[in-house]
Amino acid sequence: MTKFDSNTLRYNKDGLVSVIAQDAGTLEVLMLAWMNEKALSETLKTGRMTYWSRSRQAFWRKGESSGHVQTLVDMRFDCDRDCLLALVEQVGPACHTNRRSCFYTAVRNGQELELTEPE
Repeated sequence: MTKFDSNTLRYNKDGLVSVIAQDAGTLEVLMLAWMNEKALSETLKTGRMTYWSRSRQAFWRKGESSGHVQTLVDMRFDCDRDCLLALVEQVGPACHTNRRSCFYTAVRNGQELELTEPE
């Protein structure tokens, strides 16, 4: 085993790395968000998913206002070290639209199909 160094990740020009949040139990993909080095460090230290909001230019801890908390189970990175996969325990919906997953729209036969309703 090698000691993890977050500096070895390949952050984009804004100092961010994409993070896919996946339910640790069902393996359902819940959402995609962004982290900078500080958000990653906070997540690893506390076990609570902490992201960087590109629109607000601020940190946000998942579930802080909604109560829909994500607890980290396992953190992984891809072979290029430019994307993270967070296996999480999700309480309530992950999406701000109040759906379980942000990936609730499919493209089928050239048409958009809404797969789930808000909870």
